[in-house]
Amino acid sequence: MTRKLDLRTGRPVWYAYRAPTVPTGRLTRDIKADVAIVGMGISGAMVAEALTDAGMSVACIDRRGPLLGSTSATTALVQYEIDKPLSKLVPGIGKDRAERAWRRSRLAVTNLMARIDELGIRCNVETRQSLYLAGDVLDASGLRAEVEARRLAGIHATYLPKAELRERFGIARDSAILSHGNLALDPRKLTAGLLLTAGQRKARFYAPAEATGIASSRDEVTVATRGGPTITVSHAVLATGYELVPGFPQVPDHQVISTWAIATQPQKRMLWPDAALIWEASDPYLYLRATTDGRVICGGEDEDFTDEARRDALIAEKSDRIAAKLKRLLPRLDTAPEFAWTGSFGTTATGLPYIGTLPRLPRVHAVMGYGGNGITYSRIAAEIVRAALCGNRDSDADLFGFPR
Repeated sequence: MTRKLDLRTGRPVWYAYRAPTVPTGRLTRDIKADVAIVGMGISGAMVAEALTDAGMSVACIDRRGPLLGSTSATTALVQYEIDKPLSKLVPGIGKDRAERAWRRSRLAVTNLMARIDELGIRCNVETRQSLYLAGDVLDASGLRAEVEARRLAGIHATYLPKAELRERFGIARDSAILSHGNLALDPRKLTAGLLLTAGQRKARFYAPAEATGIASSRDEVTVATRGGPTITVSHAVLATGYELVPGFPQVPDHQVISTWAIATQPQKRMLWPDAALIWEASDPYLYLRATTDGRVICGGEDEDFTDEARRDALIAEKSDRIAAKLKRLLPRLDTAPEFAWTGSFGTTATGLPYIGTLPRLPRVHAVMGYGGNGITYSRIAAEIVRAALCGNRDSDADLFGFPR
């Protein structure tokens, strides 16, 4: 059913930390539920938690297993700042829609933090500041314009000129934007925690179980799986990440690209002030954060291709480049990689995800989170899908749906 991708290669840093096990069973017979969720990564987990919280019976399947797709490859900078700067997004989709998208992204991060706290999920979550450094997309004057655009949208941000940036953070760049209220967390522990919460509400998990087809009628959806068993439901949710379903509606600005990342040994005493999330107003951009035990995770060097063999062969070369860039930015760090990995992720021209019912298939819902905001977009998707399945309409659903 899905276009299969080798989503990641190498050794992601998250395997240095034990995540809870999510028990799964084998799908050996036909079953029924209110909702079938295809995919047990972060998006599927958030949707499963939201729908079981609303009292729905849920069956989740994954052709690999829980936490085994692209979720493990994320660097987990959970930011409300969309990849496309607000000042750049406005000309593309209009001021009202751009401001709504940014405000909803900020709300999603706030809601996610509140939900993690409410459910008591232990995923090393911490609130972090964010530094957006001047680059080839926005220079110093561009960052000033971006701060003003955010202010007019009701989103606080502080412009840091060169001298203040160096004094406060020890970073030698022309300028930066300082933001507040973003998150750093362990994505595998969060995903496992959400799935286990859904499981306590009787959600059923089946893996390996590969969806091979979906048939939708006016009243129900049937998900066929490899080996024969079917799942009959009122609604299906496709949370398959960047492995698109054949027959999926054309997404003209969709692109799957390759990225690389490294993680250093723990070095808490060498970290920059407040361990702020750092990324660049550049294309492609460097992005980095610290873990709770002081490792520095840094990624970038994105390229526009999905050839897995070529991508994997570049791990050593790209790791060296990322380590060198990190050293130039923060000379005090030991930037030697202890972990190095690569993966594929999707992006769109606007940086916005696609979330909503598929054209001509009103009982089939797609969750396609893109760019550097995958976890944030997963939260938005859970809110939008829950509203739809409860007979309501999310006020921002039009920003992310098909077509647009």
